[in-house]
Amino acid sequence: MTDEALTTDQRLLKGARARASVARHAADVASVEGLTGLSIGRIATDLGLSKSGVAGLFGSKEKLQIAAVRKAREVFIDRIVRPSVDAAEGLPRLRELIDRWYVYASEPAFSGGCFQAAALVEFDSRPGSVRDAIVKNHRDWLALLAYQVRTAQDAGDFDTGLDADAVAFQIDAILVATNTGLRLGDASAVPTSRAILYRLLSGCPG
Repeated sequence: MTDEALTTDQRLLKGARARASVARHAADVASVEGLTGLSIGRIATDLGLSKSGVAGLFGSKEKLQIAAVRKAREVFIDRIVRPSVDAAEGLPRLRELIDRWYVYASEPAFSGGCFQAAALVEFDSRPGSVRDAIVKNHRDWLALLAYQVRTAQDAGDFDTGLDADAVAFQIDAILVATNTGLRLGDASAVPTSRAILYRLLSGCPG
């Protein structure tokens, strides 16, 4: 590798690290104050960077918002999805995903708790690229839950008379409500939702 190529690689790596660091902070801020509250100037001030430097990394507020959404997705996968792959597919993995979610929300990776839950409410009626990124994350999560439900049904571990997509919807709705309860300081949020989901997932095979 030539010196010029090495310098270029190092510059690209440094830029990628800077983008990741800024996006992580932006996601944390957005989890509390909302994605609409993000600004290049605000993030630059928080991190002691120049506004032009942050603008050079992202180019616009919208791209900064999308970067925050993508970083939050990475954290969600790292905290919930990836550690769950050791559990067998179907009901064991479904339960593991839910258990990991409770840890993720109770010991939040972001100051505002579950980033996705907050972002969905904020952008549910705001069309555009940011909403599209948030919606994709939500659909992927629902699809993952529904897949594990179907796998459990195929294994005879879950009631085949229930619609897998509807079960996934219920699980997600309960978890989102749990996040709201946690943010409001409701100590009963987790045990209450755990009890509800336990009853849902312990349904006898049809």
